[in-house]
Amino acid sequence: MQTRSRSTAITFLRSLPIAPAQQHALPILFSLFGVIMGSWAGRIPAMAERLHISHSALSMVLLCGGLGAVLSYPVSSRLMASFGARKTMLFSGLALLCVLIAIGVAPSVPLLMMAVLSLGITASTFDVAINSSATEREKQTGKSELSKLHGLGCAGGLVGATLGSLMASLHIMPGTHFLMVAGPLALALYFAYSLMDADEVGQVVEKKSFSLPRGPLLFLGALGFLGSMAEGSIADWSGVFLKEHFGASAGLAPLALSAFSVMMLLARLVGDKLKTRYGARPLVTSGSMLGAAGLFFAVLSPNAYFALFGFAVAGMGLALVFPFVFSAAGAQGPAALAGVASLAYSGSLMGPPVIGAIAQGMGMQVAIAYVGGLAALIAFVASRSRLLK
Repeated sequence: MQTRSRSTAITFLRSLPIAPAQQHALPILFSLFGVIMGSWAGRIPAMAERLHISHSALSMVLLCGGLGAVLSYPVSSRLMASFGARKTMLFSGLALLCVLIAIGVAPSVPLLMMAVLSLGITASTFDVAINSSATEREKQTGKSELSKLHGLGCAGGLVGATLGSLMASLHIMPGTHFLMVAGPLALALYFAYSLMDADEVGQVVEKKSFSLPRGPLLFLGALGFLGSMAEGSIADWSGVFLKEHFGASAGLAPLALSAFSVMMLLARLVGDKLKTRYGARPLVTSGSMLGAAGLFFAVLSPNAYFALFGFAVAGMGLALVFPFVFSAAGAQGPAALAGVASLAYSGSLMGPPVIGAIAQGMGMQVAIAYVGGLAALIAFVASRSRLLK
């Protein structure tokens, strides 16, 4: 009787007009995801230096993250089908924080590779859950929101990378750093989880382990693939580029990601309004060309501070690729979103070894210039995409 009364009370409370509180849940979750991934990316140079990892070995470590992302689909589909998106966010988010700590304390390259593989699985599962909820809300409200939510993810990434820069300047080891932030982030995760309405169990993301889009969706998948390679390469290698090419300090190197993230944040905060006025395709096309120009400027810069400006321009230019591609795919249904996400995550799989191989054989300048070429290719593909409206 007591359980029934409690259930009735919860149902009554959820029927009350508490939408403003519930609307904060997804912004918190996207921001939290950004903080976690920004913290990881911002400390890559320090972890590579601590374990004396070469470019080729680091590319294999980062490859494990992309491989984990692709392999995450059986995990995410099982969790979404069994528990729904809300609980999937909670379980995968807590697991992601545990993996972050494991990465920071990994004593050897093989163990670091295993931890980064786990990072790919848990991060992608969390990412699929929050993007699935966000696209569902877009369909329900008829309003474009993904640009703003991805912008908050950038804000979180900026906070994570900047905090990483501060920790590095204070000579705090990555393991200690990650342990310090895990507790507060876990509390924020549970708070956002408690704000969300219980969803229907039995949501199916995609039963296949890997799914390729067809027809017009292939262009969206290609944009996701190229965008993932470009954005992930900047997140993983921009700090290494500053540190090795310009001799930047451990405190200055992570600011490349910070500069990239802050401009991406500002662009995404206004992206939904720009989409309504100009449309997604011209914004992605022109923005990607601007991103390519920023990366080439960073490559040709005379010092690290000019290069920071180049990465900032690249962040502004590439900001709208992911939100608009995911929004366009989500409008075609869950299967379309899963297929495009599959290609996007395979881009994160291909990016690290390619950039690492180029850096090892031809230097970091050529490697970052290659990313600029990817940005130019994004502009070309976007101009041919009919679904990117």
